[in-house]
Parts: sequence; structure tokens; C-alpha cells
Amino acid sequence: MAHDGPSPRAIVRIVLTISATVGLLYLLWLVRETLLLVFIAVFLAVALGPAVGVIRRRGLPQGLSILLVYVLIAAAVFGIGLLIVPPVVSQVDALATDIPGYVEDLRDNEQFAKYDDKYDITDKLKEQGERLPEHLGDAAGALQSITVGAFGAIVQLVTVLTMTFFLLLDGGRIANFLLGIRGPAREVRYRRVAKEIYGSVAGYVAGNLLISLTAGVTTYLVLSILDVPFAVPLAVLMAFLDLIPLVGATLGGITIALVTLFHNFPTATIVWVIFFIIYQQVENNVLQPIVYRRTVNVAPLAVIVAILIGGSLLGILGALVAIPVAATVQIIIRELWSARNVPASPGLAKAPG
Repeated sequence: MAHDGPSPRAIVRIVLTISATVGLLYLLWLVRETLLLVFIAVFLAVALGPAVGVIRRRGLPQGLSILLVYVLIAAAVFGIGLLIVPPVVSQVDALATDIPGYVEDLRDNEQFAKYDDKYDITDKLKEQGERLPEHLGDAAGALQSITVGAFGAIVQLVTVLTMTFFLLLDGGRIANFLLGIRGPAREVRYRRVAKEIYGSVAGYVAGNLLISLTAGVTTYLVLSILDVPFAVPLAVLMAFLDLIPLVGATLGGITIALVTLFHNFPTATIVWVIFFIIYQQVENNVLQPIVYRRTVNVAPLAVIVAILIGGSLLGILGALVAIPVAATVQIIIRELWSARNVPASPGLAKAPG
């Protein structure tokens, strides 16, 4: 007599499969922070791979090539710090002293004076300007209170850089092992997809850095011509924010526009806004298509969705890596779709009995 429903063996297999899946997901949740560090290390290894390769082709061993790239990055960070910190330290006190004078300069503008008489903007700005040294003292205390958190971040940074080093050192052997697990027949296909993903991610990182550097340099030139204070820190801020897709450059432009309100208003503000609008059009319609033409080709809707998801999951880091991750997913889906729709070769078909 036939039994209705699944057999006991099938039920046991289903229960075991569900249990194993739930257990695996729970384990992944427990080690999520470690997985995040591994993800960052893999991303950095892919991003730094081309630079290491360039130095490696000059005849240096792989390990020394990686160390040289690390030294160059550290020198760049140190150089940026030298450009930013001294001007900020030297001008903060001057800014606190001169804010009342800036407010009085705003009073000379008829339109501003009209709203000032109505809403008492000047008195409020003067009050906040006089209290700025007090706020700076509070900020120093807050910085001191987060020392432990900063130490934890440094430990994580060292961990990520160490993992990145070993991935760059042995990544080729690891990749060859993983690509060859399923046999030679599938290895060719997997290697082609991996090469495409590597080129897409590395190209996006290099292109994004190039575009951000262009934004920072042009910002510095314009602010220097306008004689706006803090030109170097503001240019570095623009370059950093320009790394964030969609909204980063806009945030940088608005921040700089606010600074120009206190210097030669409204001329500096008008010139900056006009320059920023023109530059954004050039970057979006000329620079990005040229730089990303052969590396990243993701649909605009997919870009927006990826950035929103990445930002909600990982904050700024998620927004930064959203586009290369979306490109990777797109490459994998395209490969799976093409493989599904390719007809089987007649030579591989089973011979009739």
C-alpha cells in the first residue's frame, strides 16, 4: 500500500538540512564583525593589486612590492595630515577672534541686514562666536574620552592591513586552489569570471581615486583664487567626500559654500556655486564615462539601490563599496544567465542506446 506524503527518511533529511542552515546562519551572525574585516581586507587586496603588480614588474619580490605600496600610502596619509593639521591649528584661534568681524561684514549687505533686523541673526552669531573657544575645549574633552575607541579602531586597522598583506602575498595561490576545486572543465569559466570581477573592482577604485583627486585639486585652485581661508583642508574634504557616490560631492560643495558666506560675500559664494555646478556636469558627463567605460557598467537604478543598501548596512564604507559590489553581482548574474541559455554541445550529448 502506497504511503501518502514524504517518507520518514525524507523528513529527517529536510529537518537536518533546515537545522544545518539555521545553525550556519547563526554562526555567521556571531562572527559578523570578523567577516566584515575579512571583506574589507579582500576589497583592499583587489584594490591594491594593480599597484603591487606595477612595482612587481620592476623586478622587486612580491613581499617588498607590497611593503613599498604600504609605505607610499602611509606617506600620502602623513603628507595630507601635514597639509591639513597646521593650517587648522593656526587658524582656529584666529577664526574664533574674527567671527564677530565677519558678522559685521554681513551687516553691510542690505539683503542680509533686512533679515537680520527681523530675526536678530547677528546677535545670535556673535554669541556663538564668543563661545567658540568654550566649545573647542568641550571638543578636546570629548576627543580624550574616545581614546579607547580609537585604540580599538587602530587594532582593527592593523588586523585588516595584515590580512591584506597575506592576501596580496598568497592570493594567487589561494585563488588558483579555489578556482580548481570543481575540476578543469569549470575552472576556465570561473577564471574568466574572476578576472572580469577583479578588473571591474580594481578599475573602479583607481578611477574613483583619480576623479576625487581631480575634484580636490580644482577645488583648491578655485578657493585659492578666491582667497578663501582653509583652502587646503576644504580641498581635501571635497576629495574625500567625492569618493562617496551620488551625494558625497554635493555635501562637500554645500559645506564649502557655507564657508564662503563668511568671506567676500556674495561674490565668493556666487563664483563657487557656479564653478561647482559646472564641475559636477563635467564630472558626471565627461570624466566618469571616460574613466569607468571599460571597468564598471552598472545600471543607474542598480547603483542607487546598491548605495542605499550598502549605506544602511555598513554606513560610509557600504556606500563606498556599493558600486563595485553591484558590478560583481551583475557579472555573476550575467554569467549564470548566459550559461543557462547556451545549448549543450552535441559532442557532450549522450549517445543513443
